[in-house]
Amino acid sequence: MIDPEPWVTRSGREVYRNPWIRLDEHVVDLPGGANTLYGIVRCQPCVGMLPFVNDDTVLLVRQWRYIIGRATWEMPTGANYATETPQEAAQRELAEEVGYRARSLHQLTVYNTSKSVVDEDATLFVATGLEPATAEPDETEQIHVGAFPFEDVLTMVLSGEIVDGMTIIAVLWADRLRRNNQFPS
Repeated sequence: MIDPEPWVTRSGREVYRNPWIRLDEHVVDLPGGANTLYGIVRCQPCVGMLPFVNDDTVLLVRQWRYIIGRATWEMPTGANYATETPQEAAQRELAEEVGYRARSLHQLTVYNTSKSVVDEDATLFVATGLEPATAEPDETEQIHVGAFPFEDVLTMVLSGEIVDGMTIIAVLWADRLRRNNQFPS
């Protein structure tokens, strides 16, 4: 199998920036000789944690998601700042969003959340051995926490009720580990 030829960046510039994202615009040469304009949304790396209260119960958060115009159930997620490891970010976000820290974080996967226009890497964990911590949500977050049987969460994923990609991936990973008796203790 032959790999496709890479695109070559001719020029690039920052178009916009705020505390959460940066938008870059590039002119790139394509392998066939043409060139094109390409926009890239750059985000900080992020983390997502599927927190298990016990072997069969997980915590989800419900919050308003502006871009889709509705509230969604999802696992706690958030930014992974340059000054912290993914594990440190996961513990901080767990405390902020659900009021717990985990004695154990089992990394499920690291993946790119989009392969085309968004530059963002996500590290996903299963969190177990939850211990109370002070919940201090960001001022932009109005979070409601709910405890659900894992099988109900899996049904919510498979029925399309849960639409967050990070949550879908973590739930399917956790389900696979559970079915293969490899779930972390």
